[in-house]
Amino acid sequence: MLVTSISFLSSLMPLSFKQEQLKHLRVKTAYKNHWVTLKKEINLLKIDTSNFNVYLRAFKKEGALEVWIKNKAEKKFKLLKTFNICSNSGTLGPKKKQGDGQVPEGFYKITAFNPNSSYHLSLKVGYPNKADAKNNKEPLGGDIMVHGKCVTIGCIPIEDMPIEQLYILCVESQNNKQTINIDIFPFKFTDKTKLAETMKQYEEPLVSFWTNLFACGEYFEKEKELTSIKINDKGKYYIN
Repeated sequence: MLVTSISFLSSLMPLSFKQEQLKHLRVKTAYKNHWVTLKKEINLLKIDTSNFNVYLRAFKKEGALEVWIKNKAEKKFKLLKTFNICSNSGTLGPKKKQGDGQVPEGFYKITAFNPNSSYHLSLKVGYPNKADAKNNKEPLGGDIMVHGKCVTIGCIPIEDMPIEQLYILCVESQNNKQTINIDIFPFKFTDKTKLAETMKQYEEPLVSFWTNLFACGEYFEKEKELTSIKINDKGKYYIN
């Protein structure tokens, strides 16, 4: 009788985030195809495969999406993979309004998982944030995704096999109740002299926006640790 009662109570317990995701065929297939290999790669970095955090960093000009991971109890991240962004739209510079075809630039979070996406699998970028809303006029647009396939109007496509790997890495991290940050930059970090030379090719207010962006992003570039980045009343980023 006791066994029956425990079994009944267990059946009423809510499923974990991972268990819910595994109900979907594409996610289940992704785990079957990639999880064993990914765990080996994670172990090589001395990361616990059952309890890790993920951080994403994208560079538009280079077409690169970096995947960083760390043990949940530690501070410093290690680079696990870099996926190729296989298509792009718009130009360098932030997204300003709905329909402009721009990929956003700034500091965001992954806010939703779509296991049945029209683009195989997709992760939603939390655009617009408070800085976007402060600096631009509505309609701002939305539904910016990291997804499969290789087509885009303002999203970050990385084809189907890479999105399967990325998706399950993010599922594992989300299952540990982690907030997944994704930071999007116009181009890769470089020394300040080269950055200044690059900036000369562009005009205000874009230069001021990028200067603010890189000033905050530089912390992770140097320390390989995330810090709290806030947005002030003028729509500027600052390190808390």
